[in-house]
Amino acid sequence: MITSQLLVGITRLLVGAHGRWIHSRPAPTQRIYFANHTSHLDTLALWAALPPALRARTRPVAARDYWGGGGIRGFIAEHGFRAVYIERGRTQDNPLAPLEAALGSGDSLILFPEGTRTPAPLPQAFKAGLYHLARRHPQVEPVAVYLDTLHRSMPKGSLLPVPLTCSVRFGRAVPVQADEPKESFLERARAAVVELA
Repeated sequence: MITSQLLVGITRLLVGAHGRWIHSRPAPTQRIYFANHTSHLDTLALWAALPPALRARTRPVAARDYWGGGGIRGFIAEHGFRAVYIERGRTQDNPLAPLEAALGSGDSLILFPEGTRTPAPLPQAFKAGLYHLARRHPQVEPVAVYLDTLHRSMPKGSLLPVPLTCSVRFGRAVPVQADEPKESFLERARAAVVELA
């Protein structure tokens, strides 16, 4: 609890990370918050922007090779925001299994569907994981989020953040439609993030 509060305080001090609810409202509904990914601060900023009650039930998805290696990053991931680890490189039969287990236990998730950070302010094409999770868990509401200015605050390769004010914009829910093809859903989801830019 203290670790979580400290993380939120530090994140807000460095980058603001205040949430702006534009096309949705904070609600106890189980959700997948999906966003553009430009910085290692993205996870902390989005998580810190959630109201405390939602933050307590929301777990960021994090690459084990970066966040799970011990040290301060591992401590933050495990004791701060309770990361759900994924293995990059498909070393397991179902790479989404840890995410599905978290959803099955009632947690919400923070997901970056591009799969990796990009310096561009608009997201690249989304990978299929968001589609598969939304299709297999129709009770979970996928909500678009746009993170502004973090690509300038802590760009790829940077060790320390430059203090800038970041806004976290929460957009519309994007549920999978009946019989919707994967490509159509992923483009609609990406468009919902771009709309917030």
